[in-house]
Amino acid sequence: MIKAIVTGAAGRMGTSIIRTIHQTDGIEVVGAIEREGHPLFGRDAGEAAGCGPIKVRIVYGLENILDRGDVVIDFTSPQAALSNMEKVAEMGKALVIGSTGLTKDEEDKLRRLAEKIPCVFSPNMSVGVNLIFRVLQDVAKVLGDDYDVEIVEAHHRLKKDAPSGTAMKMAQILAKTLGRDLDAVGRFSRHGIIGERDKKEIGIQSVRAGDIVGDHTVLFCGTGERIEITHRAHSRDNFARGAVRAAQWVVHQKPGLYDMMDVLGLKI
Repeated sequence: MIKAIVTGAAGRMGTSIIRTIHQTDGIEVVGAIEREGHPLFGRDAGEAAGCGPIKVRIVYGLENILDRGDVVIDFTSPQAALSNMEKVAEMGKALVIGSTGLTKDEEDKLRRLAEKIPCVFSPNMSVGVNLIFRVLQDVAKVLGDDYDVEIVEAHHRLKKDAPSGTAMKMAQILAKTLGRDLDAVGRFSRHGIIGERDKKEIGIQSVRAGDIVGDHTVLFCGTGERIEITHRAHSRDNFARGAVRAAQWVVHQKPGLYDMMDVLGLKI
């Protein structure tokens, strides 16, 4: 039985992950972490998640319970995720990180820490989204520079980072496949008299409204036709299922940094 510790246990993703683990054979929750002073601090994590008592209390301080687990699943802020990763690395446990919005320096630090432990880091744990990552490579190879590329993403009004980590991952995949420097060709907003679109631009546009869980559309626009590849998340459960699948996989891996493409066997 794989023993999992969930950080951000009372948040939207944390509760979904706890419910998913409760419904999954071969893995169980042995620890639940939240920030100090959270309204649900001390509550049974299963009750907080809506799946009934699991006899695991929501507590503060990952280091206090880390020895109980085999893998930590972290959906917190970038700063909290890296702090947690340092503690996990000290104990030699496995880790799954779904936090987004990391800076380049923070990602570099994450890579260094992953030399000590097996870690799955992915901006999107959805199986469907990661399948689209693979499809985008194939489509971009065939279409090349003859089609304009645009990405539009939409999320709920409470999301703190923009563009989404998923949209940025899509842009990075497309730029690499097309042989472009994303820092040079990425266009994150357009306003006023901007002139003719550069042929090699990759547009990444963000929408924030209501309770949208997560929509991503990639447009390949050529002369006389348009190809649209869209993924719409109807709930957070698909992300939770992917995170749990990653946790079950990563505990058997050697130290290193992995993503969901590795978990799903989609890496080229």
